[in-house]
Amino acid sequence: MKKIFTLSILVIISMAASYGVYAQKIYSCNSRYDADIRIFVVNSRYDADLLVYKVDSRYDTDGNQGRWFFVDSRYDADKKVFFADNRYDADLLIFFVDSRYDAGWRNKEKIHLLY
Repeated sequence: MKKIFTLSILVIISMAASYGVYAQKIYSCNSRYDADIRIFVVNSRYDADLLVYKVDSRYDTDGNQGRWFFVDSRYDADKKVFFADNRYDADLLIFFVDSRYDAGWRNKEKIHLLY
């Protein structure tokens, strides 16, 4: 019975991941203590861990690929972020790009931060 239950849970998790449950709906916090993650916006795409494209609709987000939709309510967000004042206080360095096709991870070691 335990094996069937465990197998069922694994199937549900894998199906959820494949259907994009991990959409990037982001809420910007005013306090670092309310945030899940602290980020810093760098001036060069080559210094960034993640290249981010801001989408216009929550339905344009596509998993953990750097396409972010900023929500107005913390309860609608998948992740709450705080924009740090310097790069040394940040968990993740990002750079905003102009094209959705440029969005994506440059440093995949930090991909777990947004799951």
